[in-house]
Amino acid sequence: MIKIIKVILKRKIALIGVIILFLLAFVSIFAPLITKYDPMAINAIERLKPPDAKHWFGTDNYGRDIHSRIIYGSRLTIIGGFGVVVFSIFFGVFIGATSAYFKNYGLIMMRLIDIIMAFPSLIVALVFMVILGRGLMNVIIAVGIVHLARTARIIYGSTLKIIEETYVKAAISVGATDNRVLLYEILPNLISPIAVQITFTFALSILQIASLDYLGLGVSPQIPSWGNMLSEGRVYIVRAPWLVIFPGIFIALVVLSFNIVGDLLRDELDPRFRSQIQGV
Repeated sequence: MIKIIKVILKRKIALIGVIILFLLAFVSIFAPLITKYDPMAINAIERLKPPDAKHWFGTDNYGRDIHSRIIYGSRLTIIGGFGVVVFSIFFGVFIGATSAYFKNYGLIMMRLIDIIMAFPSLIVALVFMVILGRGLMNVIIAVGIVHLARTARIIYGSTLKIIEETYVKAAISVGATDNRVLLYEILPNLISPIAVQITFTFALSILQIASLDYLGLGVSPQIPSWGNMLSEGRVYIVRAPWLVIFPGIFIALVVLSFNIVGDLLRDELDPRFRSQIQGV
C-alpha cells in the first residue's frame, strides 16, 4: 500500500485521478451540505437560465438547479457502479475460478460466457433491461451480467496458470479438498487481476448506466442521474447547451479517473510493467 501511494505521488496524472475520485465520494456523501437547492424542486420562472452566481451550472427546462442535480446524481453513479462491481466480481470470480478447476463444468460455462461476449455490451444490457424492466437494481443486474462475462474470462485464464503452479499441485497431492484449494491456494493469488478489474469495471459501468438512462431504459426519468440529464438536455442543446455540457464533463472525468487508477494498479501489480513504472 505504501509503495502504491509513493507511485501515485510520483505520477501526477494518477494523483489527479485519485483526487477526482475522492472528491466524487465526498460530494456524494455530503450532498445536502454542499447544495442549497432541492434537485427535484421545479421553478418555472427560472427555467433555462444560463450559469451565474446563483445557479453555478444554470437551470434546466423545469427551472431545476443543474449543480444540485449533478451532485445528487453522483450518489446514483457511485451506488450503481458499486453494485455492478460487487455483482460482476463475485459471480465472475466464482464462475471463472470454478470453470478452470472443474474442466467439464468449465467447458459448458465458458461457452455460455463466449455467447454473451459475442454481442456488444450495450446490446446485452438493453436485452436484459427489456426483460427485467426499469429500476436501479435491474440496471445493476443487466450491466453486471455484461461485466460478469468479462471478469469470468479473465479469472478463468489466470486460474489455469495458477493451477499449474507447484504449490497448488502439492496441496492437491497431500489430499486438500477442492474447496480448500480454491479458497486458500488459488483465490489469494487472484487478488491482483481482481483489483485491476474492479477499477475498469467501475469506469465502464458508469458509462453504460448513463447510456441506459439516456436511452430511457434505466432509472425513472424524474430521478437525478447524469444519463437522465443528458437525455432531457439534448432537446435544448442549441438553446441551452449547459444542460448537456456539465453532465457530460462529469461523466468523462469520472470514467477517465477510474481508467487512470486502473492503469496504475495494473502497472504496479503486473511484473511486466514494474520496470516501466520505475522509469516514469
